[in-house]
Amino acid sequence: MISVSERFQACRQAGRCALIPFVTAGDPDLATTAAALKVLDQNGADLIELGVPYSDPLADGPVIQAAATRALQQGVTLDAVLALVKDVAPAISAPIILFTYYNPILNRGIETFLQDIAAVGVKGLVVPDLPLEEVEPLMTAANRAAIALTLLVAPTSPAERIQAIAAQSQGFIYLVSVTGVTGMRSQIQDRVQGLITELKATTDKAIAVGFGVSQPEQAAQLQAWGADGVVVGSAFVKRLAGVPAAQGLNAIGEFCRELKTAITRS
Repeated sequence: MISVSERFQACRQAGRCALIPFVTAGDPDLATTAAALKVLDQNGADLIELGVPYSDPLADGPVIQAAATRALQQGVTLDAVLALVKDVAPAISAPIILFTYYNPILNRGIETFLQDIAAVGVKGLVVPDLPLEEVEPLMTAANRAAIALTLLVAPTSPAERIQAIAAQSQGFIYLVSVTGVTGMRSQIQDRVQGLITELKATTDKAIAVGFGVSQPEQAAQLQAWGADGVVVGSAFVKRLAGVPAAQGLNAIGEFCRELKTAITRS
């Protein structure tokens, strides 16, 4: 399976930014999540973020928090998520990026966790509550396991910290578009354009923007500003919630195509 970096390189060569949908594993159930990964892959996803349900998702807004709560109430575990990935990863072309908080990693053991996710086909990892100052042990283990550990840049980060994060981040740099949690916003802050320019002046690594991106027009705007990827989460999770599985899968497939069209034409 292609790596995270290789997929971004392919998108650059095609002259467009990468589309990265996010779904929460186990919401509404694991079978629907497995189907959702395939639907997203078939409808234009270049990479896919898969959220591991966690009891205290501090970086997530109400839509994804509620999804994680529903999944946990059904007994979804990390092992169940990894079993799902093992089944689905060989059937899709989009690299899977696992989105999880740090506590489950520590609980399992850093080395064991990285070995386990690599064994099932995960290609990337995002840990939103991992500060730069504590990244070394996880980064070292991730490098050994050939997992791209991607770090987040906040819009309030000073220039020196942005440069330090960019130097460490693997696969791509995850630029958070808003101060706060994930969720759907009506517009992207102008500050993001300056941050993309600032990052591109100091690194040649791919830059993907997430947190608050929920509309095709926003994705097109981010590509116009120079983003190498757009991450869309709550808008996908919301479409899967509270409806029959077939209806939700149709909705995310259609939405994925709309987003892909927006960044292909822009």
